[in-house]
Amino acid sequence: MLKRLLALSALSLCGTALVAPAFSLPAAAESSPAKIPVRVVVVTTFEIGKDTGDTPGEYQNWIEKLPLSQTLPAPGTDHEVMHYNPELQVLAIASGEGPQHMASAMTALILDPRFDLRHSYFVLAGIAGIDPNFGTIGSAVWAPRVINGGLAHLIDPREIPKDWPDGFTPVQGSRPDQSPRPPLHSLSGDMVYTLNPGLTNWAYGLTRSISLPDSDGMKQSRARYRGYAPAQKPPSVMIGDTISGETFWVGKLMNRWAERWVRYWTDNKGVMATTAEEDIAFCQALALQAKAGRVDPDRALLLRTASNFDMPPPGQTAAQLLSDEANEKGYSAFIPSVNAAYQIGSVVVRELATHWDRYENTIPSAGK
Repeated sequence: MLKRLLALSALSLCGTALVAPAFSLPAAAESSPAKIPVRVVVVTTFEIGKDTGDTPGEYQNWIEKLPLSQTLPAPGTDHEVMHYNPELQVLAIASGEGPQHMASAMTALILDPRFDLRHSYFVLAGIAGIDPNFGTIGSAVWAPRVINGGLAHLIDPREIPKDWPDGFTPVQGSRPDQSPRPPLHSLSGDMVYTLNPGLTNWAYGLTRSISLPDSDGMKQSRARYRGYAPAQKPPSVMIGDTISGETFWVGKLMNRWAERWVRYWTDNKGVMATTAEEDIAFCQALALQAKAGRVDPDRALLLRTASNFDMPPPGQTAAQLLSDEANEKGYSAFIPSVNAAYQIGSVVVRELATHWDRYENTIPSAGK
């Protein structure tokens, strides 16, 4: 007995926790590797060609400019690799385009045993189409809300009742203006996610005065949008809602539907700004994994930068615009928008990462 007490005393002097033998941790648990620390996860959706050294997609600027010097395998994702900065503790992924790729990549990342992401911030930074009634190409838009533009009932346009504005109705309803409005979350799916307003406004306030580059090509493109005053202004940092769906729609009538759809699902509080594919899946993955305590969706930000308008200018048909975009003639702001996503997004990412003592346990909020 005396020998046992002496042994325990020696352990205590060495600073080792005293654990009764019956409750000691298994050897495997004791030797499990330490988690890779992650302060911020940068989420992009695609890359063109190589990850470095050629024409950049959404991912390349982060790798080269932040920079992200370490390459890590990314099992369960379309891109298969992710990149990491050990000094800033910033991790970046390219999910792959479309909501399915985004949902798979986010779930794989969050379940990856190498990381503990419970206090990590998530910044989705990608390009988008922009409503010329809201803004112009080259702009950067922080989204306070994501509206699901892919989940709906749809009547063929040739069979739409004459008193309907379009053929879209809620899955839980039979009219475009179904009243009362169905719930935002149902067995059919999720229609709206509201990101943390304080954090979104904080990010917007941190970046709103940053000047974004302009070009002759962008000036020529926006000059064609006669009668759309917001479209003819130079690019700027803005705040507005994004509509998310897998179908790559174009045209004035579809834009009118998207504006209505945003107003309908936000009880006239939302303003349709940008259109993209992956955002609803990004929010859904975070929300579901939050139920298991693996992430905090209040630490998510969504930044979309405008590479193109979502409808043609006066004098051009939707089919002509689609042809231009299919042949990459309609993306006069592609490179500026890719650059803007990094230029604006990196300000927020660096602020969070370099002042981790301030933001690890306290989420920043506008006015605080």
